[in-house]
Amino acid sequence: MKRQQGFTLIELVVVIIILGILAVTAAPKFINLQSDARKSTVEGVKAALQGANTLIYSKAALAGKEKAAAQTVTIATGVDVTTDYGYLNSATSSAVVKTNLENALDMKFDALATDTVGTVNDFGVVYKSATSFIIVPKGKKDTDSCRLEYTPATSTTLPVYNVVATAC
Repeated sequence: MKRQQGFTLIELVVVIIILGILAVTAAPKFINLQSDARKSTVEGVKAALQGANTLIYSKAALAGKEKAAAQTVTIATGVDVTTDYGYLNSATSSAVVKTNLENALDMKFDALATDTVGTVNDFGVVYKSATSFIIVPKGKKDTDSCRLEYTPATSTTLPVYNVVATAC
């Protein structure tokens, strides 16, 4: 008598059921990758801005400009940023904030108006007032819950970095 080789129908069904269960439990972990990536990039920009501000403060202190508002600090040959109390300030417009950030972080930003979406660069910056600006990832607006809100230093406080990443 010949012995048959192969899988029975029951074995195949069991394997398919096991694969289905694995797919159902593993799929949700991978579906939301884009949102997690955006959240991480906003956190990364926050860290980069904090690091840049630390170095800018050092340059401002060396130049004796860490105790005054509206100062221009040279951070490299031919590269200037405007500061308040030694840290990046919110300046006067999105264009000025954009230039400050590009000089400090060596990144490219879109200068955006309120409630608009950036289209060219990975990040956009929205000037809110002399006391704040917002950085958003590409595809988001300043009103979305996926942004970094920056409040410049004052004579009595350090800069504030607030990440809002509930809807990235």
